[in-house]
Amino acid sequence: MANAAVGTRVWVGDDVLASRARLQQAGVWDLIHFALLDWLARHDQIDWSRAVVDSCSVRAVYGGDQTGPNPTDRAKRGSKRHLICDGQGVPLAVRLIGANRNDSQEALALVDAIPPLHGARGRPRQRPDCVLGDRGYDAAAIRRGLWARRIVPWVAMRRTAHGSGLGRRRWVVARTFAWLNQFRRLRVRYDKRADIHEAFLSLGCALICWQSLRKTWRTA
Repeated sequence: MANAAVGTRVWVGDDVLASRARLQQAGVWDLIHFALLDWLARHDQIDWSRAVVDSCSVRAVYGGDQTGPNPTDRAKRGSKRHLICDGQGVPLAVRLIGANRNDSQEALALVDAIPPLHGARGRPRQRPDCVLGDRGYDAAAIRRGLWARRIVPWVAMRRTAHGSGLGRRRWVVARTFAWLNQFRRLRVRYDKRADIHEAFLSLGCALICWQSLRKTWRTA
């Protein structure tokens, strides 16, 4: 995963499957991520009491789709990853957009991207009890949209003093971004095609879910 060239095919033993791009277009990586999330949910390892949303910018060396001038990096081309995780940092959904897009424009789409997961009992669930976000998500439309989805918005308000206490619960999403950045291919975006980078993002989220699932088995 670290330094694979664009167009590299995925091999299992002596059999070639397909290129990463074709697997991404077929939804294979998203399906693997969903399967691991569903497995975690069946073991009651998804914390639905809250979800945390945040974004992280990454430099796009060669430009490409879903890039834009990064206002935090001297207007260099970059992309922004929007991530929503559960209360323990398990990545539930991720989206890739240009670095110049406002966080508030993607919040509701990210919440809707959470797949329905089967728990140990009852109907499948895809809505957390509340969503935590920083001041970048302080918008009336987001609050109305969350209430309409029966989700409590817990968002820091702009033009107010710091010290809301949300940081004590929001740190898990920063840790998840740090986990993703441990994969060298995700520290900087080298792929012009957005679907290639999205494939690596989905694979990175799947690997994080796999590690969480392994911890569950070890402690069982």
